Amino acid sequence: MNFLKKLFFGACAVWGIIIFTLLMILFIPAFLFTDIYKEPKKSENFLKVSKLWNWLFIYLSGSSLKVSGKQHFAKDQNYIVIYNHNSFLDVPISCPFTPGANKTIGKIEMMKIPLFSIPYKRGSVLIDRKSKTSRFNSYSAMLSVLNAGMHMGVYPEGTRNKTTEPLLPFKPGAFKLAIETGKSIIPAVITGTRKALPSGKGMYYVPGKFTLTFFAPISPAGNTEEALSKACFDIMYNAYVANQP
Repeated sequence: MNFLKKLFFGACAVWGIIIFTLLMILFIPAFLFTDIYKEPKKSENFLKVSKLWNWLFIYLSGSSLKVSGKQHFAKDQNYIVIYNHNSFLDVPISCPFTPGANKTIGKIEMMKIPLFSIPYKRGSVLIDRKSKTSRFNSYSAMLSVLNAGMHMGVYPEGTRNKTTEPLLPFKPGAFKLAIETGKSIIPAVITGTRKALPSGKGMYYVPGKFTLTFFAPISPAGNTEEALSKACFDIMYNAYVANQP
């Protein structure tokens, strides 16, 4: 039975890779076409295409996605949006399905993947975590994203959570950014991706139900970085524990 189970979910992984890749290739001309626009219109149009790509991937791979809490995004305001990070699947869920033009912090190593680099760089502020200069420049780039009226997405855990804990301790970057800019933080919790694409199992995909939930904005006014971090951590921790499948 275990062998058949591994075989089935291995086949699901192969199928997922095939449809993800084929859909990406299909949409590459549309991704390139968005370059004719200036920001934030460029990101708005890129995300419309990316949302369709990833929606098709999620459902054709046998999974589903429920997004809630979009009412917390006030019209004509932009935010720092922070997400938990358990799986590679969090990327195609977080950025495309966040309301409004946005960019998300992304690892520069992902640019080495052929073709995938085309959409990835258009939705990301790239960072080389091994380079102090890159980290400094990425912070300036995040400020530019916010100044352009877009949301800035951050994974405050800093890396994928491969532990059994709901969340890793938060890095200070997102909260420093909030204090400096006065932008409120919207905590967001993704569930279902850890089970669907668990780390350390190689070619293994379990189709499932994913959720992306946004919570009420937290203002940096009168808060310290530490207080902001704790408030967001507590909301996301409790929500993840209560809602994980």
